[in-house]
Amino acid sequence: MKDGIDVLVHEVGPRDGLQSIQTIFPTDAKLEWIRAEAAAGVPQIQVGSFVPPKLLPQMADSADVVRQAIEIPGLTVSALVPNLRGAENGMAAGAHQIGVVLSVSEAHNYSNVKRSVQESLDGFSEIVAHRDAHPEYKDVVISGGLATAFGCTIDGPVKVADVMRVAEEYLKRGADRLSVADTVGYANPGQVKALFEELYRTVGTDVSVGAHFHDTRGLGLANAFAALEAGVRELDACLGGLGGCPYAPGATGNIVTEDLVFMLESMGLRTGIDLDALVACREIMERHLTDEPTHGAFATAGKPLGFQPATAA
Repeated sequence: MKDGIDVLVHEVGPRDGLQSIQTIFPTDAKLEWIRAEAAAGVPQIQVGSFVPPKLLPQMADSADVVRQAIEIPGLTVSALVPNLRGAENGMAAGAHQIGVVLSVSEAHNYSNVKRSVQESLDGFSEIVAHRDAHPEYKDVVISGGLATAFGCTIDGPVKVADVMRVAEEYLKRGADRLSVADTVGYANPGQVKALFEELYRTVGTDVSVGAHFHDTRGLGLANAFAALEAGVRELDACLGGLGGCPYAPGATGNIVTEDLVFMLESMGLRTGIDLDALVACREIMERHLTDEPTHGAFATAGKPLGFQPATAA
């Protein structure tokens, strides 16, 4: 956790927000967006994904984006990878944090990365070994992602025991942190609180844990609050609520960064983010979109009378 903040808000828009939209977002526009959010105080941004360009043309410039984003003072730059090749490319580009994607659901994992869960875990071990074999990458944080942790559009319910098993395997294999995701928007607040409480009982409270929620059925912020109550202090979000898993038909995208920051600051939890400057970033993003809907209540309603951010309270 960075000094001066209580909750780390991890912006995932340039990756998760853009990966499934039709508009190809220019590299310069991505960097304008990233620089503006960093200037607004966003401490960490997931700027791209190292997947084959033929599968995801939107992310073809991820190496260029990472190389330029790491020059922004104070910004932690993260990137998502599906396998060793992606991790090698991400580390070579200079990403500070590598997020490895793995779905707890066997069917979803195979559909997404064409591997069984066990094969993905073995691949994760290869990524850690690659980092450890290269002294120049010693400070790279490797995050173990647990996608579909609350349910799956293919397999349906996902057992908590399966989530715990994968979490323990990640830590045995050298994960520096864990990221638990409601990839398809199935979670409810009671389920979220119970799962994270069980996770902390299983892996201990010294492990850095992040949470990633989608607002598919309108429970995104409620789920984020439930995660906070369970002890989570790192939350993913996307400017304007862009994005969403392509395997979740009808999904409305990720939780909205502006709404999340407002909720946290109004609760007295410091994010280090200037809300006015954050909302201004939407104009940069929307300028380069074509017929892509954006979401968010705070951007429409603004601050309530007398509102003070936690940093000024």
